[in-house]
Parts: sequence; structure tokens; C-alpha cells
Amino acid sequence: MQVISSKDNELIKHIRKLKDKKERDISNEYIIEGVKLIDEAINENANIKKIILCDDCEKTESISKDLMYEIAKYDCVYVKDNIFKLITEVNTPQGVLAVVEKNNVKKEINYNEDIIVALDDVQDPGNLGTILRTVDSVGLTQILVSKKTADVYNPKVVRSTMGAIFRVRIIECDDLKETLKQVKKHKFKVVVTSLQTENTIYDINYRKKAIIIGNEANGVEEEIQNMADEKIKIPMIGKTESLNASVATGIVLYEYVRQKYIS
Repeated sequence: MQVISSKDNELIKHIRKLKDKKERDISNEYIIEGVKLIDEAINENANIKKIILCDDCEKTESISKDLMYEIAKYDCVYVKDNIFKLITEVNTPQGVLAVVEKNNVKKEINYNEDIIVALDDVQDPGNLGTILRTVDSVGLTQILVSKKTADVYNPKVVRSTMGAIFRVRIIECDDLKETLKQVKKHKFKVVVTSLQTENTIYDINYRKKAIIIGNEANGVEEEIQNMADEKIKIPMIGKTESLNASVATGIVLYEYVRQKYIS
């Protein structure tokens, strides 16, 4: 069994480069790390290019025999502990990570779903990962992201999706406004959150809607606000005037779920 012990190994150099968005874009690959994400990737048939195991890390003992059996079916390499520390992104690594191909190859929008969620320049990686988990939790299989939205394949985003990244297709839009014009042609109505309306999230029907989630600081950009068919707000009876982007997304999407349950 070959064990990589040099930081100058070409694979190690490639993995270290994948910490940068530019390299992820060029190679169309990203890194996942930890037992749960590796298990999820295998179960969801993600395109795993390589699995890296730490040869002498104590944490690898936490990998079950069943998972090790599945891991062995892939192209695997072992590295020494000091090398694994160079490529890990977490403070307490579990001794296993993988290189995975992005799931954004097919860019066509599926217009058969009830609603389409689109992100307009959402910046916080934690928000982005949580939004992907929420989209997954309500049974949606795609999300549109604007060009200036944070990189979905950023390691922090990937970890916070808790596996949703393997089930939700990421459709990156060069121009979100133009994409939404096409969405409208498929009889979807564009919905934005706004304080400039009396309509709440409970006043619309969630069928054939494109729901736009705006930037944390500036909200949905003005041009998209102007092209919206409906504007809604989340009613709040306390003193807080605004909500975290991922929390707001969850509230809106679970009104969609509530309506499905009673219909």
C-alpha cells in the first residue's frame, strides 16, 4: 500500500489548491471532509474522484467497517498525519476527505417543481449552506444562484449543507435578471420579500413561484424588485425589524410546506 509522505506530491498540491475558488472552477472539483459527508456522498452516488485517508490518524478508527468497505470501492490513497494536516480544513479532522466533481454540469432549470428558489448575492457561507439544507428539506432539487453569491463549493458552505449539496442541483446564473425573465416565460411568478407591501407570506399561493432571497445587507436588488409579480413580508410582532437570510428562507419555504399539507 502506497502512503504519501511528501507535501510536494502532485495530488497533495492539487488538493491544497482546491481551497481556492479559482482552482475549483478550473477543475470543476471540490473537497468534502468527514465521515458523515463521505457517507452521504457515497449514498447519493456523487462523482467521487479520489478518497484520501490518513494512515496514522487516530480518528480514522471512528470510520465504521461498513463505510470502509464502501470507501475501498473508490480510488483511495493514504497519507501520513503531517500531510493530512496540510490538506484538512477543520481543526479536529476525522482522517478522511474526498475530491468530488461539482453537480452543476446540467444547467437546465426543472420547471416541474412547485417553486424555484433563487439567491441574489447572498454572501455569508453559513447562510448559504443552511439555505441549501432548507431547500433540500422541503423536497426541492435545485437552486439558482447569482454570479456574486458566495461560492457554493466553499468548504465551509459544503460542511454546513450536511449532505444537501449532493441532492440539490446548483444552477449558477451569469445574469440572474435574464434568467428570471426566462423563468417568467414558463408561467412562474417572481416573488420577493419587501417591507413595501401589506401582503404577508400567508397571503399568496405557493404554486409556480420563483422566490428570490436577497443579499444580507441590501436585500433583493432594485431591478429584480421592479420585475417582481408579488411582494411579501414576514409579519413580526416583536421589535426586531429584519431576520437572518437563512431564517427568513426557512419561514417562507415552510409556509409552502404548510399549504401543501392542507391542500
